[in-house]
Amino acid sequence: MKHFAVPGALTASPVQDPQATRKEDEDGMTEQGFKRFRRRRAPAAAMPSASEADRERPLAASASPASAQLPATLPEPWDRIRQVPFDGGAKEQRRLPLVSCFRTAPAAKSFDLLRTRLLHTLKARGWKRVAVAAPSSGCGTTFSAVNLALSLARVPGSRTVLMDMNFRRPGVAQAMGIPIQAGMGAFLSGSAPMEDCLLRPLPSLAVGLNSAADQDAAEILHSRSCGAALDDLMLRSGADTALFDLPPVLEHDDTAAFLPQVDGVLLISDGTGTTAAQLAACEKMLAGHAQLLGVVLNRARKSESPLH
Repeated sequence: MKHFAVPGALTASPVQDPQATRKEDEDGMTEQGFKRFRRRRAPAAAMPSASEADRERPLAASASPASAQLPATLPEPWDRIRQVPFDGGAKEQRRLPLVSCFRTAPAAKSFDLLRTRLLHTLKARGWKRVAVAAPSSGCGTTFSAVNLALSLARVPGSRTVLMDMNFRRPGVAQAMGIPIQAGMGAFLSGSAPMEDCLLRPLPSLAVGLNSAADQDAAEILHSRSCGAALDDLMLRSGADTALFDLPPVLEHDDTAAFLPQVDGVLLISDGTGTTAAQLAACEKMLAGHAQLLGVVLNRARKSESPLH
């Protein structure tokens, strides 16, 4: 008879045939009997513990409602630009008429027509940045830029940005009657974010304002930080169109310094003072640097078309 040393207490086994048991005692444990023996003596470590079973449960079953809550998301950058009160019909503390606020005025219809033509051109070429400039001072650059921006802002689902880049004679803030929060110098130098420098007089319009003149305007517009700040503005704001009110083309080099940052130029001409030679000089300066999108005739006579 062969003996097998088994540690620990034996457990009860089912009743077996005595004859089969005697045969196993005489001939030794059969293979089938040895398998039954191993099953009866399987170590406790082979069985999964309670902690292991818990780890195998799906994570969703043990997750609490509090852990399933997602963190609150911040508003997008456009919505973080501070909104300010704006009354387009008020005339106090304003030196320029906002004709775009009066839809029945002939001048307002002209700006709507200019808006539509401009949007068609920009969309066809995939452009967004437009400089608004004139050959000389007094042609109505700020008047045209502000009223065109207000007309663009009425397009449903659109976003328009108007930036006062005329560091020589800033006028957008006074034209719209909006208090200035921060100058464009801080934004263009990269020392202040977009949300701290722009204001929103309308849900679909953001403006960047200037208060005092700066004789280092050309150097500001030449700087690398200027281009980086404008790229960041267009990316984070999601603006469809950006208008830049610039100083006179033939009086300073500011506009020439800023041309690499825009896709095209809208030239404002004074019907009572701008000469053909001045327009030709502007076209020559722009050639090879930026596309001339068109010439707007301000103060046109009734028999003349305001758009060319």
